[in-house]
Amino acid sequence: MRLLHTSDWHLGRSFHRVSMLDAQAAFLDHLVATVREREVDAVLVAGDVYDRAVPPLAAVALFDDALHRLADAGVPTVMISGNHDSARRLGVGAGLIDRAGIHLRTDPAGCGTPVLLADEHGPVACYGLPYLEPSLVRAEFGTEKAAHESVLAAAMERIRADLATREEGTRSVVLAHAFVMGGEESDSERDITVGGVCAVPAGVFRGVDYVALGHLHGCQTITERIRYSGSPLAYSFSETDHRKTMWLVDLDASGAVTAERIECPVPRPLARLRGSIEELLESPELDRHEESFVEATLTDAVRPADPMARLTRRFPHVLSLVFEPDRAPSDASASYAQRLRGRSDQQIAEDFVAHVRGGNGPDDGERTVLRTAFEDVRVDAGVREVAG
Repeated sequence: MRLLHTSDWHLGRSFHRVSMLDAQAAFLDHLVATVREREVDAVLVAGDVYDRAVPPLAAVALFDDALHRLADAGVPTVMISGNHDSARRLGVGAGLIDRAGIHLRTDPAGCGTPVLLADEHGPVACYGLPYLEPSLVRAEFGTEKAAHESVLAAAMERIRADLATREEGTRSVVLAHAFVMGGEESDSERDITVGGVCAVPAGVFRGVDYVALGHLHGCQTITERIRYSGSPLAYSFSETDHRKTMWLVDLDASGAVTAERIECPVPRPLARLRGSIEELLESPELDRHEESFVEATLTDAVRPADPMARLTRRFPHVLSLVFEPDRAPSDASASYAQRLRGRSDQQIAEDFVAHVRGGNGPDDGERTVLRTAFEDVRVDAGVREVAG
């Protein structure tokens, strides 16, 4: 059986205030084309279909269109809700949609009831484990601890119990939205530590032929049978080095897994650039990044004038600007009182300016401004003293 494993679409999400709807639509076009061209038997979507519980209407329309196209392709699709989704909203009409071959699994109570698929080698039981928030599902699974490992382990026991009742040779697939130990995080995932320790051991999924994971945005292999597809698009600059793909997974008659990465369209590459503003504006080595989404980290000792406007002239899609000036090391052994001893207010202020500028003190005009400010304060203090 050939499965296409994807997750973390985050429909409706923007990238540093840039709408990603067109890029998300292009990805869904690519997904449907892949289903047809590679003769996929079933599509697995492992959670975070939307970016938030109440998605914008444009994202809902995009999702609706994708469901119709997948149903028209005649290929079963199994989806679970993730921690960004509203399970109740995503699951509306699930019973009716099942008839079209779109299987939404958003209710934790139903995790032990599989979607039954079949090929020439026999049945495949596909179980959907929606995101399980421990504090909300602890009672359902009767666990003593409100922890991710506890509730996932209990849910997997239900799955294994159901699988034991199936005919011999039934292969098994589990979709889950969780943080599995060994996975590598990025900055764009929402933390799921609420309700208990978030990471769960891979051993929780023992006895299953393939586990299609969602939540982490980097495509990665935990074991040959346990994989994250990652998000199809980058949603933070921490994903600059990610290769965005889907997994094309083949299950043979014995349940053995072979997997191939299917590239996703890249709407615009990402670049993290670092250096002084002059280096970033003049280096010919950076020509290849001029059409990228750019995060620029400036190392100038003194904050340059109009940095964003100047950078935008070369990099029209610069989205993030960070200041990390290169600074000379300071004497950490001296106490604050020792560093101030014997220095006038003017000298202390000038030292402070030099400190925040990495050793570059104020120019003559700035010294005059500081001196005038201190004189005005002294005059004002004298007036108050006389009046008192």
